[in-house]
Amino acid sequence: TLETMVLNGIGSMQYTGRTILINQPERGALITELTFDGTPRRTFGSLRPTGQEADTNVHLAMNAGLPLVDPTGGFYFVFLAGVPLFRKYDDQGQLLFERHVEGPEMDEYVRTLPTRWPTRRTEDGDLLPVVPPAVRTAGVDRAGRLWIALTQPFTYVYDRGGDKVKTVQFKGADTLLPNSLFFSKDGRILVTPGCYEFRVPAFQ
Repeated sequence: TLETMVLNGIGSMQYTGRTILINQPERGALITELTFDGTPRRTFGSLRPTGQEADTNVHLAMNAGLPLVDPTGGFYFVFLAGVPLFRKYDDQGQLLFERHVEGPEMDEYVRTLPTRWPTRRTEDGDLLPVVPPAVRTAGVDRAGRLWIALTQPFTYVYDRGGDKVKTVQFKGADTLLPNSLFFSKDGRILVTPGCYEFRVPAFQ
């Protein structure tokens, strides 16, 4: 599938407590909300312009990402590939803001973004673009801060207004490249691989 080729196996499903959010850009929106029986309830989030609209697969790859529930209200969407961005939506699915993901750890990725991508043949015989991601995973803590784990061993933390407030490195037996982030009610972060547990750092 497109997701396998572009996201490298990263899951893009989020449980809201009543419904499930998935990323299916081929539906014409970033986020699709499904009922438990798989019936689409609504879609929201306009696809971003990519300059690759003539190549449908690349255009969709640049609109692949992670829908995330904000416990304080609304939703985030983190783009995984292409120009690094995230968006914040309210509970009704209206766009509140869009922010670039920037920092010295991202400079090389942005500088070397290609204009053409290699392809790989799937088991079904289809040729799909291989688009390397900039983001491995992301999560939202109990205070509504967005944590974006890069393909480099760094995680950027953004406050509820979309401003970057911290750059974090997780270290266990070695420096970690998180595959998932889970935030507990008592202020802990659970990070895989390795099931490491950390305390949420203090924020000014």
